[in-house]
Amino acid sequence: MSYENVIETEDLAMYYYMGGTVIKALDGVNIKIRGGEYVSIVGPSGSGKTTLFNMIGGLERPTEGKVYIDEVDIAKLDAYELAWLRCRKIGYIFQTFNLIAVLTALENVALPMIFAGVAREDRIKKSTELLSLVGLGERLRHKPSELSAGQQQRVAIARAMANDPAIILADEPTGNLDLHTGREIIELLKKLNDEREVTIIAATHDVKMIGMSSRIFWIRDGKIEKIGTPRDFRARIVED
Repeated sequence: MSYENVIETEDLAMYYYMGGTVIKALDGVNIKIRGGEYVSIVGPSGSGKTTLFNMIGGLERPTEGKVYIDEVDIAKLDAYELAWLRCRKIGYIFQTFNLIAVLTALENVALPMIFAGVAREDRIKKSTELLSLVGLGERLRHKPSELSAGQQQRVAIARAMANDPAIILADEPTGNLDLHTGREIIELLKKLNDEREVTIIAATHDVKMIGMSSRIFWIRDGKIEKIGTPRDFRARIVED
């Protein structure tokens, strides 16, 4: 497992302006995440979890501060370079799955590889392997409407792995799942973390997810309030 920092933020801030009011979604966040870690970002609704998630993934640009990925300040990247980073370095998993309804599971997983310039035969082979890895080897030709919520999230995980990313960002990955299915998804993410040393960063409310984490960042009112282990946070999350 790598212990070098793959992600670092420096005085990261995101402000929104509503009339004469400044809303500080993030307010001076400084974190470091090592390669191979499984990190959970937790906190109450509106605390800034998703905003921090979006900043790390290059989906939004900060008002102030910096985000480094492999020591590169992503704010200095042009649109092409940022698109390359998102395509090759980062895999995204969303609460709402974000699958394309008219495409099969195989086609949804293959899509990022098209943008990466992977040959068709290689795309099909790898998509098949990834869907088998997440337990959907017999559902290759099924469209999202023909799959359960848990199966759709498995497709989303396979898609996130399509271009062998070093980092997977998971935004509330169990939010739309029942207890049993949510547990299966968590265990699958942990397996990817353990076996492939993928750095996992999950924004979550789910108490079950924190037990899999190597570290937890507790965020409130746009600030990192505490960093600790699952044992440090279990009681606190239940209370909140």
